[in-house]
Amino acid sequence: MSEACRLVFSFSTFPDLLGRPTVPGTKDGLIKAIGPADAIQKMFSEETFEERIDCSGKCILPGLVDAHTHPVWAGERVHEFAMKLAGATYMDIHRAGGGINFTVEHTRQASEEELFCSFQERLQRMMRAGTTLVECKSGYGLNLETELKMLRVIERARRQLPIGISATYCGAHSVPKGKTAPEAADEIINSHLPKLKELGRSGEIHVDNIDVFCEKGVFDLSSTRRILQSGKEMGLQINFHGDELHPMKAAELGAELGAQAISHLEEVSDEGIVAMAMARCSAVLLPTTAYMLRLKQPRARKMLDEGVIVALGSDFNPNAYCFSMPVVMHLACVNMRMSMPEALAAATINAAYALGKSDTHGSLEVGKQGDLIIINSSRWEHLIYQFGGHHELIEYVVAKGKVIYKK
Repeated sequence: MSEACRLVFSFSTFPDLLGRPTVPGTKDGLIKAIGPADAIQKMFSEETFEERIDCSGKCILPGLVDAHTHPVWAGERVHEFAMKLAGATYMDIHRAGGGINFTVEHTRQASEEELFCSFQERLQRMMRAGTTLVECKSGYGLNLETELKMLRVIERARRQLPIGISATYCGAHSVPKGKTAPEAADEIINSHLPKLKELGRSGEIHVDNIDVFCEKGVFDLSSTRRILQSGKEMGLQINFHGDELHPMKAAELGAELGAQAISHLEEVSDEGIVAMAMARCSAVLLPTTAYMLRLKQPRARKMLDEGVIVALGSDFNPNAYCFSMPVVMHLACVNMRMSMPEALAAATINAAYALGKSDTHGSLEVGKQGDLIIINSSRWEHLIYQFGGHHELIEYVVAKGKVIYKK
């Protein structure tokens, strides 16, 4: 943004990064005006501002939106990286007792406070990389007690931290030991979801989305349909894993059910792509996952050409350890052949759409939430071009009209 153009926010009251309350205010953190400096100065000549930032020679971009993460867990899995480098597949590690089962055991044992402390640190690293809105899943409990523990941690962060959070119940992330997929689906539908509905009504926990790992050897199409339909009936947005390791016709199912978004889609069919485009169902593509697991890349170009709303996510989890949406955008351009403008849209307005928040987030417009990043470059493309260079480029991160990170 040049010196001759200004953004003006009305500021909101919000805790700082350590959770300490700021001085109460009456403003709402929305973008109040965008325009030439002279016009803005005249319009707000009687106002005083908490902070002014000179952006001469710099670029202002919408805050980045990470549309798919698994950030609440305990138990490092760095040892599995060596197994992958030696050729082990995701399912090889899963069958050997690693993978999600390893994380589930450690997450069940961890206290709520331990989970919150590690989660808070991860969110702060995401914010420093420019993320101002992030989707956060449960899913490393697989029993009601631990799933609720994870969701309480997510809710606490939503209330205490300045980053925006879209909470996802993902109790169907894997089939618990000793159960079949239909049995696990029954427990989720008859026990987990009614409890979530009760806690939602009381205001204790707010959940936005429901997720299922629809995959061969995990939840088949029939069990996935039952769980997603039950979640939709209680008002949750459908936003699930599909067509990642095997072609499951998950895209077709999501389009049929009116899903807001489907993630992964490395094995999506041509028919599924067309169905998603027709249904306005967003594709949340995760180039870090395909890169780390040596999977074939999602067919972003085919999806874009067919009119699918393509979004991006980091898929941050113990198996794909990446906090940085600028890195995700770079990989999307190089490995999935997206253009830089397409990648930027996928990491802002389209990712906000995938979370059902494009009316309030994802672009710099009057009336939208004041989420943005300021980079020390006259060309915004440097945020993608400088692979791994975002820590030096990003000077400010603003959320809800308030500076939450300053280099």
